Amino acid sequence: MLARLVPEHGRALSRLPCDLVWATTWMDDANEVIAPRLGLPELPVVTWPGEDDEDTRLHWKTRGLVEWAAGRSFVWVDDEITDADRAWVSAHHHGHALLHRVDARTGLTDADFAVIGRWLTGL
Repeated sequence: MLARLVPEHGRALSRLPCDLVWATTWMDDANEVIAPRLGLPELPVVTWPGEDDEDTRLHWKTRGLVEWAAGRSFVWVDDEITDADRAWVSAHHHGHALLHRVDARTGLTDADFAVIGRWLTGL
């Protein structure tokens, strides 16, 4: 997976009008391994709860991200987001949220960055 990282994505992510946060199973290792490859500074890391989510319709990150956001607006970019996640976030998160699914085969594209950028500037 590391060979598929695109260094230019670090610059594109840094230009987005938001605070970047790692929300990955890499946790703190993302700052040591991924950030340097993308030219990103050390970023905050979402800490995942230890217990499994009993609702198997939801992605295992969904509840944890809403808890972390604590009512703040957020964008979640992932290749496993489903309509069930979107519906749950809409019902349980009191801020704005964009759950943006990317294609795992292509990763982030210019079109993805455009959608995310428009959403962020529209807040």
